[in-house]
Amino acid sequence: MTENSSQDDMGKVIAELEQKCIEMPQSVPVHHHLGLVYRQVGRLDDAIRELEKTVEIDPLSVACLVNLGSMYFDRGETDKAQAVNERALKIAPETAQAHANLGLICQQRGEIDKAIEHYTQATITDPKLATGWINLTTAQLMGGNYDQAINAGRQAVALDPNLAMAQNNLAVALYYKEDYKTAKQHADTAARLGYAVDPRFIDALNKGLAAS
Repeated sequence: MTENSSQDDMGKVIAELEQKCIEMPQSVPVHHHLGLVYRQVGRLDDAIRELEKTVEIDPLSVACLVNLGSMYFDRGETDKAQAVNERALKIAPETAQAHANLGLICQQRGEIDKAIEHYTQATITDPKLATGWINLTTAQLMGGNYDQAINAGRQAVALDPNLAMAQNNLAVALYYKEDYKTAKQHADTAARLGYAVDPRFIDALNKGLAAS
């Protein structure tokens, strides 16, 4: 399938969903789906508009609130992102993705301890949420908690060995514990999976291996 045909197909999907929204203006699933498709094709403002409609129609839709929070975050509106994710947690306190989203917000603000709390809660609520473990690894590294970072990194890799970022993050955590050999293995795996491993990190790993 060519890029043009793929774009044409997405255009048809959008047109059909837009028509359904006209026919069913109070349908949360239709507006939600259209918003997600808009986001997929890079129309973030349109995506947010549709998700805002969904939470107007159904203020208790946790999935819509969480996705809207992610979109606000992508647009740099972290206060709005925080507010809607917190709304989601008031409705459903065990919503792992809302905790993960709040962790990202705290991490961006430099509130690392709070980020760790949210990521940890996300992984407790949903132990199979790989992004939760990946982000927890990053936050633990930023906090200088290398043993905890290794544990989180290993959990992420165990869930999906093909997650390049998980491999890279685990490599960094292992480097700080001076396990250069294992760190190099994970860094090589990350690179093989397409991750742009920092050349300076590779140099540091090689120096560590040479000195050990």
